[in-house]
Amino acid sequence: MADDQEKTEQPTDKKIEDARKEGNVPKSQDASGVITLFIAILAFLLLFPYMSSHMIFLFKYYFSLLGVPLDKELMIDIAIITIREFLLIILPIAIAIAIAGVIAAFAQFGFLFTTDAIKPKLSKLDPIKGAKNLFSMKKLLEGMKITFKSFTTLGIGFLFFFFYIEELPTVALFGLGDQLLWLKDKAIILSLVMLFIIFIFAIIDIVIVRKQYFDGLKMSKQEIKDEMKNMEGDPLIKAKIRQKQMEVSRNRMMSEVPNADVIITNPAHYAVALKYEESKGAPIVLAKGKDYLAQQIKKIARENSVQIVQNPPLARSLYADVEIEKPIPEALFVAVAEVLAMVYKTNKKKT
Repeated sequence: MADDQEKTEQPTDKKIEDARKEGNVPKSQDASGVITLFIAILAFLLLFPYMSSHMIFLFKYYFSLLGVPLDKELMIDIAIITIREFLLIILPIAIAIAIAGVIAAFAQFGFLFTTDAIKPKLSKLDPIKGAKNLFSMKKLLEGMKITFKSFTTLGIGFLFFFFYIEELPTVALFGLGDQLLWLKDKAIILSLVMLFIIFIFAIIDIVIVRKQYFDGLKMSKQEIKDEMKNMEGDPLIKAKIRQKQMEVSRNRMMSEVPNADVIITNPAHYAVALKYEESKGAPIVLAKGKDYLAQQIKKIARENSVQIVQNPPLARSLYADVEIEKPIPEALFVAVAEVLAMVYKTNKKKT
């Protein structure tokens, strides 16, 4: 019993799908960061001429104000132009980063739209449970991981930035356009270095996140049994449904016996009701039964003056090989035709 309760089994497809519906998916923040940073760098390179033109315009505007006395109206103009130019510079990058976030999420777990993750849950307001989650070993390891990655990334970034500072006295002698080009080149190098570092961390993080995710969804043997039971339905209920279906089918079959041309019997164990319609090309089995059901078919046949013919080999073959409401096979045509001919001849003598 203890083994059945231990979560040792891999999650089923239904378990994973239910977790997705709740918004519980394996998402690596580092992988999202790599994709976002890559698209941001690409957008920066593509938009750099556009951005630099607005930056140069802004610098020229500021230089044009040298010696101009400041008043309220001029300060408002400066604020409006500054905000406008900064928005024109920042918005394209911000939009690119927003798109990158969507791409990063889609790349990791595909399209997912659910409102379950934002539904209010009273369990989330439990202070004891919240305190346990806050000071859990998982949170401690997560904090240590973030701290290590941050210090590593910022430390290497600072080293490169320190080398760039040494070049500033020389860069100060450049024109504004050359200074922007220098800034662009250094920003690209620094971004690529940071991207490479984050990429390494992202690969490690994806492996860890996915392992933790599937470990968290692991199921016990009893949970798998319960899930299969829920998916397939209660065996007792299914048995009752099958029994009801059989009763309906049997009643419908027995109601067709009075329409039969002949009942072929074993005579004690089998009974098969046949009807021939020229439009259908071959005799049809209207009903068949064994033992008790065979006796019921013969009883109804007698009550409705349907002729009963004893032919044990033919009765067994029809019972075994032909389903209800299906035509007889070609191999039995001759034997059945002989029986029907005899029945029609008998009926004519009676009339």
